[in-house]
Amino acid sequence: SIEVDEGAKISEGDIILQLDSGEVLAPIGGRITEIKASPGQEVTPDEVLAVMITTAQTELPVQPVGLLSRIFQYGIMWQVIPPLIFLCLGALTDFGPMIANPRTLLLGAAAQFGVYFAFFAALLSGFNIAEAASIGIIGGAEGPTTIYVTSILAPHIIGATAVACYTYMALVPIIQPPIIRLLTTKKERAIYMKPQLREVSTREKILFPIIASIIVILVVPLSAPLIGMFMVGNLFAMSGVTERLSKTASTAFIDILTIFLTLCIGATMTADNFLLPRT
Repeated sequence: SIEVDEGAKISEGDIILQLDSGEVLAPIGGRITEIKASPGQEVTPDEVLAVMITTAQTELPVQPVGLLSRIFQYGIMWQVIPPLIFLCLGALTDFGPMIANPRTLLLGAAAQFGVYFAFFAALLSGFNIAEAASIGIIGGAEGPTTIYVTSILAPHIIGATAVACYTYMALVPIIQPPIIRLLTTKKERAIYMKPQLREVSTREKILFPIIASIIVILVVPLSAPLIGMFMVGNLFAMSGVTERLSKTASTAFIDILTIFLTLCIGATMTADNFLLPRT
């Protein structure tokens, strides 16, 4: 039985769904816990011991030890935390100005030049193709994307790429002002540009993430985890019917995920694998 205080709002469907999910998942095992012989089958003790030793040799070296190791293994190496962060980023994003002025898409497209520049620079520096691709994503100035790609292609440099990406993003406010002063005059910087954007309807804001995710996933199927979660988070914010989920994703949940992400990445940056000339 479940006792609920008067006034509390708990959906019975949510509780039943979670209970049923646990019942379904509980019997599913991912390792050998016992060895059974069919009727009439002869199994010698040596054969049983051989199976147990083989199982231990294949499983024990890859089992994480400790809290951070488990979070890193199951949260980052299994590509769980980065897509969840994209869910939160989607809840924080408003595509309204871009829908009203589609030309701003060119600003996002310009970021791809940074990706290719960093990619070819890494190749010329002696990194292999997988490492160069992981480093190239840094040019897009997106931390979760960098970590996601590096965890797949080159997990041994995930600490270095994460530090480089977030350091680069943090230095943008320092790098931009002198470049702006160099390329523009004081009079040009003082020009006031009155916004001339049309009103974007709620229907447009809801349809955009749906249509965009379908197109992007069809063109680049491997982007489905990130794009799908990003657009789902945006739907949370734009639909107007999941205000609690949107608020949670854009505040507490993204903070929790960021703590887990940064702690785990930092734990991989030991001196023997980080303080190297190539990193």
